[in-house]
Amino acid sequence: MERKRKIAIITGATGGIGQEFTKVLAKEALDEIWVIGRNKEKLAWLKQEYGRKIIPLCADLTEKQDLLQIKSLLTGKILVAYLVNNAGIACMAHSKDYNTDEIDKTIMLNCNVPVTLINYCIPYMERGSRIINVSSAASFQPVPLINLYASTKAFLHNYSRALHMELKPAGITVTAACPGWVDTDMLPKELNGIKVKFPGITTPQKIARKAVKDAKKGKDVSICTLYVKCQHLNVKLLPHKLVMKIWMHGIRKYI
Repeated sequence: MERKRKIAIITGATGGIGQEFTKVLAKEALDEIWVIGRNKEKLAWLKQEYGRKIIPLCADLTEKQDLLQIKSLLTGKILVAYLVNNAGIACMAHSKDYNTDEIDKTIMLNCNVPVTLINYCIPYMERGSRIINVSSAASFQPVPLINLYASTKAFLHNYSRALHMELKPAGITVTAACPGWVDTDMLPKELNGIKVKFPGITTPQKIARKAVKDAKKGKDVSICTLYVKCQHLNVKLLPHKLVMKIWMHGIRKYI
């Protein structure tokens, strides 16, 4: 009987957190790691860095045809051991300033794509398979000025927790990773000529390691760093109107 190929799929693999997920999963007993991104050079670097397991897939997941291309590869004797939905767009601006394309692509990549890929992969998952959806600490409460991003991450957070409960009888774990500020190229270094300070900022390495560790433990939410854990507790105890006022006060010098 032909053995199933045991694979992992990582979206947004060329970004800071995505690269760290690749590094962590390269140490797992996997036959292949499908790394998905838009930058061919960075995908080639991942292949060079982590070896024969790496299968680079150049795709823009906001394009339905590219998404269907991934689906077409899911055939035959395959076991999806890990699906890491890491790709995302962060629009940081007044909601009135978004254009239609930004709105469509943000909702598509942050919400539609993870749900669609999960739907594609579930038939190829078994007991012990793990889904990691990279949400955000911004999902804990409404966040003005990163409203669209935070709202999409709130969707992904709640979707992940509910799906975890749905798939629990099948032994498939769904974990929402909820990092705070992470030191990646996504964060602006300056706003209006002022150097930005990010409280509790951490590394992509810590986020990826903690998320995989928590997924193995069967947790539905992964929270890395004491700072974010305190934030998570505070937004449960304080009215969200007060939390939003505190947030606006903290960023007043940048806007």
